[in-house]
Amino acid sequence: MLQTQNKFLTLMLFVFATLTLNAQGLFESSTTGSDETDKPAISLGGYGRGVFYGGSKSFDYQSVFGEFALQGEVSAKHAFLFADLRFRGGLQYDSLGTVFQLKEAYAGYESDKFDIYLGEKIIKWGRTDGFNPTNNITPADYFFLTPEPDDQTLPNFLLQARWRITPQIELEAIGIPFYRPSVYRYELFDLGQTTSFTNPAFPEASFENTAVAGRLNVHLPAIGFSVSYFRGFSTMYGFDLKELIWGGIIPDIKLSAQTFLKNTTGFDFAIPAGSWVVRGELAYNHTTDYRDNMYIPNPGLSYVLALEHDFWGMTSILQYIGTYTFDFTSLTEPEPPSPGNNITMQDYITAMINKELTQFNRRIFYQQEVFNHALSLTLSRGFVHETLRAEIFSYYNFTSDEWFVRPALTWDITDRLQAALGGFYSKGPDKSLFFYSADVMNGIFFQLKVSF
Repeated sequence: MLQTQNKFLTLMLFVFATLTLNAQGLFESSTTGSDETDKPAISLGGYGRGVFYGGSKSFDYQSVFGEFALQGEVSAKHAFLFADLRFRGGLQYDSLGTVFQLKEAYAGYESDKFDIYLGEKIIKWGRTDGFNPTNNITPADYFFLTPEPDDQTLPNFLLQARWRITPQIELEAIGIPFYRPSVYRYELFDLGQTTSFTNPAFPEASFENTAVAGRLNVHLPAIGFSVSYFRGFSTMYGFDLKELIWGGIIPDIKLSAQTFLKNTTGFDFAIPAGSWVVRGELAYNHTTDYRDNMYIPNPGLSYVLALEHDFWGMTSILQYIGTYTFDFTSLTEPEPPSPGNNITMQDYITAMINKELTQFNRRIFYQQEVFNHALSLTLSRGFVHETLRAEIFSYYNFTSDEWFVRPALTWDITDRLQAALGGFYSKGPDKSLFFYSADVMNGIFFQLKVSF
């Protein structure tokens, strides 16, 4: 395994070295005889807002806060700096306090042919809407609930190099030295009084655990597409059974969040066809040791096919979201103790717990069946000279019978002042993901925002 990882690191270092050699020529050619000055161009903006999100079964107030954000860019010749700083105070579930968030902060070099950045940065890959199997780099805080879904994205500290081979073709390479997970607040779920979570088991910061990624991106009039690769620990994770503490008939169950190493090869495209746009993504995720570890998903395919069209001024996006699981095996029911076998009641309960936890991990990764099928539909339209915008985002999973709907109304009261009103409602059958998360995430939201 270590030899394979070193090969990947060597390959990425070679790519960076190649890009840097090209950049050296660009540096020299761009500075020779240049009439540019060192006077920096500065762009500064931001916003202040108040947010209310509440009304779930488990929490009257999930997310109630005031926030101030300051965003700025500085560029001088080829030097570039960007920062997004956010100060937030209020209530998040059962925690009251003040938070400083460094949303992004990175420096870089930009030219006609070559860009390089280093720092805390958000990178999004993929061409479909909301469901992006090729986007394996950026983690997210899925339990930070606001009217704006982009608030959930989190940065990575990374090195990014981008080479525009032609105006239509670019090559991108990324290195991420340490792991940053997405945020899944499983401890907020009502999993029973005997179930609790211990410290997560995430990879330590080391050269061996460095994530690497690369993408060839092509923009043509008839089609846009990219081919990508990612090797590293998944920002998505399941959980492992760490300990059973027996003090009675039913033990105390100690769980631990745990990620896994994967290799992902991806392809995405967008094709304009008259008034229609056809988009798609396909990713193959390769994993190992999944037979012996409940928190590691099987190798599989994830894919999205989307159709976008305007009907009578209303933008409509219909998406099919699916997965296919390789080497799928059905879970068997443990054999209960009986006079004819040597199975004890404790062994039987342990086997039942392992089966239920394995099944729950499969639900997390949409691998409870060989195929998983779902549809999403987004409808949006502007009114009153585009100052009022209504949107509804809906999702239904045919395999698990889970669904959600998210209506939202946004009103640009003035050029600087905006109000948003909406809600989120989800539902699922007993022991499904939505069955547990609905009690935490369902609710209504309101936001008042002033930008400058």
